[in-house]
Amino acid sequence: MLIRVLLAVRNVSLRRQISKSLPDAMVETINVRKLFWERFAHVNVDCIVIDRALLPEPEVKSIAHLHQLPDSPAVIVLSEKEDPEGRAHLLAAGCEAMLNSTLPPQMLCETLAMILDRIRMKKVEDFAQRRATTPSRLSDFVSDSTSMQAFMHVVYRVVSSDAPLLIQGETGAGKERLARAMHAESTRSAGPFIAVNCGALPESLLESELFGHKEGSFTGATRSRRGCFELAHRGTIFLDEISEMPVHLQVKLLRVLQEYEIQPVGAEKSIKIDLRLMASTNRNLDEEIRLGRFRKDLYYRLSVVSLTVPPLRERREDIPTLVKSHIAFLRPRIGGGRTITPEAMEALSMYSWPGNVRELINVIERAMLLCTGDEITLSDLPESISSTISASFQKSHVMPDGLRFTGDGAKSLLELPWRKTRRIFLDRLEREYLGQLLESNNGHIGQTAKMAGMQSRSLFDKMKKHGLRKEDFRK
Repeated sequence: MLIRVLLAVRNVSLRRQISKSLPDAMVETINVRKLFWERFAHVNVDCIVIDRALLPEPEVKSIAHLHQLPDSPAVIVLSEKEDPEGRAHLLAAGCEAMLNSTLPPQMLCETLAMILDRIRMKKVEDFAQRRATTPSRLSDFVSDSTSMQAFMHVVYRVVSSDAPLLIQGETGAGKERLARAMHAESTRSAGPFIAVNCGALPESLLESELFGHKEGSFTGATRSRRGCFELAHRGTIFLDEISEMPVHLQVKLLRVLQEYEIQPVGAEKSIKIDLRLMASTNRNLDEEIRLGRFRKDLYYRLSVVSLTVPPLRERREDIPTLVKSHIAFLRPRIGGGRTITPEAMEALSMYSWPGNVRELINVIERAMLLCTGDEITLSDLPESISSTISASFQKSHVMPDGLRFTGDGAKSLLELPWRKTRRIFLDRLEREYLGQLLESNNGHIGQTAKMAGMQSRSLFDKMKKHGLRKEDFRK
C-alpha cells in the first residue's frame, strides 16, 4: 500500500528535505496560511506531520479532531524544543510521535521513515483483516490428473516472478483462487492482494475505482479517493474479467504496465507504484482482438506469462477428492451428510460441470443441506446431475433386450422406481438424439433446433444439461 503523507510544516527547507527522503510515500504539502485548518476536512491521507505551533489550543482536542477525519490519519508532531510533559499529554491523546525539529535533518528524516513504515504495515494488516477470505495455498491444487499436474508444474515455475500474468479458463474454474494462492507464496506475500471485477462495475466508476480521483475532478467528488492500484502498492492487483474493460481504459492500463505509474482522475502528477499485475478472462482474447474489443498491444504485454486452467470435465479423476475435501470443509458450518454413496459419487464424476469447481461446491453444499441421514444419496443431488447415471447403466450395467433387462446391473435398475427408471432411459435417448442431430448439422444451433422442432434457447438448455458443446461437433 502506498502511504500518503501530508506536511503542515512552516520551514520550507525542512519540508523539501522530508519530501525527498520518503521515496516510498506520496508526500503532499498544505499551505499553512489563514484557514489552513479547515483544509484538513478535505484531505485523504494516512499520516499528518504538523508543527506543534500550528495546533490550536487545547492541543489534545486538536489531535482528537485530526483522528476523527474519514481516514483516521496518524499524527506526528514536530516541536522546536524538548517538553517531556507536553510529549506525554500528546502521546496519551493518540499522537503517533513527537519529534524535535532541531535534530540533524538526516536523523529526523530517517526517524520519520521508520515511523511511516510501521504505519504502512499496520494499514496493510487492517486492510487484510477487513477483506479476510479463506487462505489459499498452491498445495490446495494437488491433483491426480495429468493435465492438472502439467499445469501446476508451470505455475510453480512462475510463482516467484514479478512479470504480468494472464490466467485464462472457464467460469468457475478457480482463476481468482489460483491468483490468491500465487500471491500468498510469492515474494510479495507481505503486501496486499487487491481483486477488482472489471465486469461488475459501470464504465463511469471503473476508472475512479482503479486509478483514484482528486477532489472536485467530477460531480460528486467531494474529497480525494485512492484507487486500487495505489492500494496494491508493494503487493498484487488482480483484474478479473479484464476482457470487459473499456478500450480507453485499456490504454491507461498499458501505460501502467510500461511505466509502473498511475495518474488519478483530475490529477496533474503521476504516482509511481510497485506491484505485480495478474489478470483473468473466460473469453477468447484472440477473438476479442479480431472484433476490436481488446487491444493487441495490451494482450502481448499481459501475456508475458499465460496460464489456462483445465476445466473440471477434463480432470474427472480429481472429482472424488474435491467432493470429500469440500464435505469436510463445510460440515462444521452446516452439518449434513458425513459421507457420500457410490452411486452419488458416480453421478458427480459423470456430470459435465459447465460451472466447474464453483458449481461443484454449490452442489455439495445443497446436498448437505438436504441430506437427512449420514450419507449424501442420489436423491439429494439436482435432477440434472442424478440423471447422468443413466449413461453408466446403459453402457456398463444393463441393456434393453426386448421387454427384459439383462446384465450385471439389472438388479440395481429393477430396484429403482418406475419414474426414475423411465427418466434414466429417456435422458439417454435425448442425449443421443441431440448429439447425432448436432453432428449431422456440423454443430449449427439454428439448424439443429429447427430440425428438432424446438427453440434455440431450449436446445441450449438441453445441451447444457447433457454436457454437449457445439464446438465438439464442428468438423
